[in-house]
Amino acid sequence: MEIKTYRAATMHEALMLVRRELGPDAAVLHTREVRARRLFGCLPGPRQIEVTASTEVNVPSRLPRLSLAEQSLAPAAPLEPPPPPPPANTSAPPLAKEVQGQISDLHAMLEDLCRRSRNSGHADLPESLFRLFTDLIEADLGEELARELVERVRAEAPGTELADPLMLKARVARLIEAEVPVTGPIRVTPARRRVVALVGPTGVGKTTTIAKLAAIYRLKEKRNVGLVTVDTYRIAAVEQLRTYADIIDLPMQVVSTPREMREAIRRLDGLDLILMDTAGRSPRDEIRIQELKAFLNEAAADEVHLVLSSVAAARTLELTAERFASVGTTSLIFTKLDEATGLGNLLSAVRKSNLPLSYLTNGQNVPDDIETAAPARVARLLLAMENVCES
Repeated sequence: MEIKTYRAATMHEALMLVRRELGPDAAVLHTREVRARRLFGCLPGPRQIEVTASTEVNVPSRLPRLSLAEQSLAPAAPLEPPPPPPPANTSAPPLAKEVQGQISDLHAMLEDLCRRSRNSGHADLPESLFRLFTDLIEADLGEELARELVERVRAEAPGTELADPLMLKARVARLIEAEVPVTGPIRVTPARRRVVALVGPTGVGKTTTIAKLAAIYRLKEKRNVGLVTVDTYRIAAVEQLRTYADIIDLPMQVVSTPREMREAIRRLDGLDLILMDTAGRSPRDEIRIQELKAFLNEAAADEVHLVLSSVAAARTLELTAERFASVGTTSLIFTKLDEATGLGNLLSAVRKSNLPLSYLTNGQNVPDDIETAAPARVARLLLAMENVCES
């Protein structure tokens, strides 16, 4: 069955569209006034007339007769007598009933969406706040969170600021700063061993991040640093970390079972900092997650940093943080900032996980492309007020 919907600025124009495409015998099933939607369906557009019509539903046509001028524009069609109306006591065909029911359901759904949009308060947003909202959406911030920030700015900003885009962006930057907890760098005390593990999915840059931290604390901070890897699933990962250990002149232990972990930590006793590289685990693989937990328990890790790629979708980041929580994660590290098109997903992940940020990385260079996370820096990066390569 062919059922089509047409929209136009006026009823006359909509009916003309029906006649030109479906012919003069088309039956109008439903008409209503709607608003066009803009910006992912959250902002109202101009009012339009919507007409749903079909050539196959056996109901009397409700199209008005065309004038002579209009008839000259309509396609020619064979003259046939209109179908007789059904008797009053005859029920509509089952198929027509089903179509009408579906149209009614769609109508109710659209009315609900329109009502929710009107209640969201964006219909009367000043131009400057509307621009701020679109900037947040383009930064990969979720609609709900972007709406919340804009409404908070609207409620708190004095009237003199509402017309100033720079003042509004500075105010929302301060709101984002307040949403981002941080831990600062790893605190190392001489002659007091600290075990720090990096965990996370595959391909997020754990091994490279371990090498950066090792170089910073050995070469810049002059601490005694050791490495432990349990990433024996990838031979290349072991060799990569061993290469860094040889260059920086660090002791390194390779562990393949939780039982070996305690002995490896014992061999590195007396060091200031032990950095542990772990194999990537799928957030959906509960068995591997529990295996990872056993390794961390044997190592008695003081800190467990969850490493996440900033190019991942917000929902993926939130799910990963939720699944890795069972291993005792204490903070977040976001990598690959230089590859992300927007960083709004970081804010939602921090919110959902309730974990502070420790480090940000923005490239492969060891040890340069890493920085300690700071709320102001995160806010300015998220709003594209700074470049990821600036620090």
